[in-house]
Amino acid sequence: MEKNQLKASKVFDIRFSEVDSMNVVWHGAYPLYFEDAREEFGRKYKLEYLRIADFGFFAPLVDLQFHYRKPLTYGMKPRIDIIYRPTESAKIVFDYEIYDTATGDLMATGTSVQVFMDMDYQLVWSTPEFYKEWKKMWNVL
Repeated sequence: MEKNQLKASKVFDIRFSEVDSMNVVWHGAYPLYFEDAREEFGRKYKLEYLRIADFGFFAPLVDLQFHYRKPLTYGMKPRIDIIYRPTESAKIVFDYEIYDTATGDLMATGTSVQVFMDMDYQLVWSTPEFYKEWKKMWNVL
């Protein structure tokens, strides 16, 4: 059986407060765009942060990378795509692509890695049972 590719997308506005004096999005805004994409993914695929917490875990970021290709500027309405990257490890990995909706140009890419911690803030080395079940439900094992 073929694995599913889980993907969510969100169009967003560039706010004036996110650009610098050159009218280019400040680098510190990209993690916020990625966070918005993770929240959209969580809503779509039932992997919200509060749901993870309901199972007794936190999922902190341990790695976040992004690569600029072209500048985002004030007034653009880009789209961010978030793609789940399956792994057998006890972690959640996402890839990101930001596109200019007017031209279709790829503006930026990125990756994030989240691990699991228990409610005592201890790293969990084995995949939590709820996450195994989630992977089965969406056929991404």
